[in-house]
Amino acid sequence: MIARAAGPRNRGRSGLARGRGFPEDVGVTDAAPSPTALADRCVQCGLCLPTCPTYRLAGLEAESPRGRIALIRGIDGGALVPTAAVEAHLDACLGCRRCEAVCPAGVEYGALLTAARTRQRVRRPPGVRQRLVEALTARPRLLSGLLTVYREAWPLLPRAARPLPRPPAAADAPASAATPPAADAEAALFVGCVSRGYDAALHAAVRRLCAAAGIALHAPAAQTCCGTLHAHAGDADRAAALAEANRRAFAGHALVLGLASGCHAALADSLAGRAAVRDAIDVLAERVERLRFAPRGERIALHLPCTQRNVVRSDGALRRLLARVPGLDVVELDAGFGCCGAAGTAMLTDPDRAAGFRQPLLDQLAGSGASVLLSANIGCRLHLANGTDVPVRHPLEFLAECLP
Repeated sequence: MIARAAGPRNRGRSGLARGRGFPEDVGVTDAAPSPTALADRCVQCGLCLPTCPTYRLAGLEAESPRGRIALIRGIDGGALVPTAAVEAHLDACLGCRRCEAVCPAGVEYGALLTAARTRQRVRRPPGVRQRLVEALTARPRLLSGLLTVYREAWPLLPRAARPLPRPPAAADAPASAATPPAADAEAALFVGCVSRGYDAALHAAVRRLCAAAGIALHAPAAQTCCGTLHAHAGDADRAAALAEANRRAFAGHALVLGLASGCHAALADSLAGRAAVRDAIDVLAERVERLRFAPRGERIALHLPCTQRNVVRSDGALRRLLARVPGLDVVELDAGFGCCGAAGTAMLTDPDRAAGFRQPLLDQLAGSGASVLLSANIGCRLHLANGTDVPVRHPLEFLAECLP
């Protein structure tokens, strides 16, 4: 049984190797479009205001998509001086793109925000913490090694020095009792950056699920960060370099499966015309008849990340997969302002504000009686896990445990 909260509906797609299918997906591009050109599509109707987490929290026009579009247009046209207060309103945007889901004029707010922040970065260099995060995520192997050290040091660190939850210890993947069918399809797996230090169990789980669904999975060793974090912070050059590295790494692969909804748009844009990038949840949902799940008589909580609902739109596919588990009681978390507050690096650069967005969801989780919390984006999982003792996991890791 799934208790559903209101929200954007999933756009279903069929065909294992179909392409992006999302003209609104905006990730890394070679040349950033003009903010004014993107902003001029806005008709100032205000339908976006109730959906915006920052507007709902602050109640200020400048903290709404419509208000930020006006600020961006004014700066780009020279009519507005980018004071510290103006820059703060642009900084405060979480990039959730909930406004895009309801915009009748089709404003590409994600592209607009990226273009605006690229110019903002020229006006005002980022802080030390932001630059450090960008540098480490662009070097996934170094980051993975540092996370191993962080795991060992974690018990000795004061709470203020624990910006992320403790990485799990390496563990052997459980073997499936059933013999998987012969593969009739193949795909490459996108691993990303911080996921390497946190999601070894998830990667093993996806291999099990894909094997059961008849998909052979490969993970190119040369792949790197998707570049989303860098693009959203205005570092267009580094985002483009990471995109090129991934194009080389995934050359020759027709289908690439992603596990983090926040990485999807940038990766899809990087590989456009070369490979179809799809959410592994969507692909497995299309082959759900091949999957058999054992009964699971428990209640779980489901968090649907902004990027999963508004960009990838695999929330409907995830509900269908979870509904195949006999006896499973699913409660969707919908408290608060519509976003958990992780927002890329926001949970690290502005942790107090990020915690404020997260708290209503944690309160709802605490009252739900759920034994585990599922979320399909790595940033959201880390942010949520740092505020609760309830285990926080990717839905596919949970579903792999339900295989016989």
